[in-house]
Amino acid sequence: MNSYNIKVMNYKNTNSVQFFIRTVVWVISFLLLTIISKTLFETFNSFWLFGFPLTVLNFFISSALAKMFFILPEWENLVLLQLGKFHSVKEAGFFIIPPFICSVAAIVDKRIETHQVEATNTLTKDNVPIKVTAAVEFRVEDPKKAIIDVLNYRESVIWLATEALKNTIGSLDLRGLLSEREHIATSLKEQIDNGAVAYGVDVRAVRITDIDTPQTLIEELAVIARSKRAAKAKQIQAEAEVLVAQKISEATEILSKQEGSLKLRELQMLSDVSKEESSMIIIYPYGEKGGQSIASAAAGSRKNAIKKEDNK
Repeated sequence: MNSYNIKVMNYKNTNSVQFFIRTVVWVISFLLLTIISKTLFETFNSFWLFGFPLTVLNFFISSALAKMFFILPEWENLVLLQLGKFHSVKEAGFFIIPPFICSVAAIVDKRIETHQVEATNTLTKDNVPIKVTAAVEFRVEDPKKAIIDVLNYRESVIWLATEALKNTIGSLDLRGLLSEREHIATSLKEQIDNGAVAYGVDVRAVRITDIDTPQTLIEELAVIARSKRAAKAKQIQAEAEVLVAQKISEATEILSKQEGSLKLRELQMLSDVSKEESSMIIIYPYGEKGGQSIASAAAGSRKNAIKKEDNK
């Protein structure tokens, strides 16, 4: 059994107790009035003449007396009027209301209610049409204001929440609306709560549940995001190259200050290259034809060897 069924059962149980008390009062009062009327009019030998009108009158008086008794559950309050003017607010429990003088204006449920509000086709600050859905939680804090000062406090709060949502959307661009949901929800709660005080309502929370943007806009935002990521990657790569060039320049300056350091660096680089697979290094003096011919012959033989390996 879910919580809704439990609440309905508890409410029915409360009503059944009230109905039982009212029925007992009605039966007792109707019997007493009938006995009194019969005794009184039989004295004057006129009971059978006024019997039917007296029965109707007794029925009416008994019903009025029975409706004096009320039993309210913990989550309800009763707004009471006396001769058309506000008298008091009755809280949960058992109480009696005098008939004919006092009347019930309304019975108010003080539990937290959740209502959905929507702002459809609303333009953001950057002229983007979107649909925003929010959930508003509120409860009646002052039953007198909720019933006496406003015709329908629920509709008033929902209208107030819708207007606040539209105004908030119009004051923000799409990026801010998508990235600052919690901040926007807190701001909406304060706006709605400040206005709902006049209706006797306390706004407990506001949650933005959905932001519906056009599909074409989503695709455009995705392209923009990819472009920004690519530009950021190129910027990082360029900054890394600049840093490497600076370090190489500093290293060259340091090596140039000591005699023979650059030569040792060249030999170290040649040693590093020679460690790679399928590599051959031939060193000869610059401009010497003998060394050049030896290098060409070695390169040719190396090329032929690679071709034979590929053919196999």
